Amino acid sequence: AGRSMTAAGRSIDLREDPTADLSEVVTHLRAGGVVAYPTETVYGIGGACTPEGVAAVQSVKGRTADKPLLALVPGAAAVPELVWSDSAREFASIFWPGSVTLVLADPDATFPTGVRDPRAGTVGVRVTPHPIAARLVAELGAPLTSTSLNVPGEPPVTSGGEAREILERLGASDVWLLDAGTLPPSPPSTVVDCTGDTPVVLRPGAVPIDRLRCAIPETHERRPD
Repeated sequence: AGRSMTAAGRSIDLREDPTADLSEVVTHLRAGGVVAYPTETVYGIGGACTPEGVAAVQSVKGRTADKPLLALVPGAAAVPELVWSDSAREFASIFWPGSVTLVLADPDATFPTGVRDPRAGTVGVRVTPHPIAARLVAELGAPLTSTSLNVPGEPPVTSGGEAREILERLGASDVWLLDAGTLPPSPPSTVVDCTGDTPVVLRPGAVPIDRLRCAIPETHERRPD
């Protein structure tokens, strides 16, 4: 696959060869580096779920620890230390891989601050159906942080060319870009809090609440503050 250098770092063109070797990218992640990659919704950026990896992503995105990053995981079995309520198990079995992010309790603080919400003690996790992002997570063999790649206040990025441009505008250095071309339009993932007695939709998204209610009828939307 075509490898190239950009002002922001290195890129791999996966449009011609979606099976291109990602071992250098995985090494970069394990060293605390940042990767921009396609998901089933938009281009995201992320790193390893370590203090170093989180700090590196926050530095690129200009994001603070009070807005936690989501984590892409290989599967539910990869994060047994989270509290898997009955509703969480049910949603994971039906909707994963897919655009449903489950918010679960992390009582032992196994995830670092910046992924774990310090106030609620929770972590948002999902299994991505995008083949490239899923392969990256599988080869990393550990959770990968995920936040949309965009300049704050601007819409998320849906093409590799835009991703390259935004990384340069953000002044990102040494970020690997996995370029999968243009992604089809999609809403963000639906975020569901599964820590209580009944599931609560925190953010509407790609999977509508009616489909969630087919699985668990008590699912409701968060009431306005």
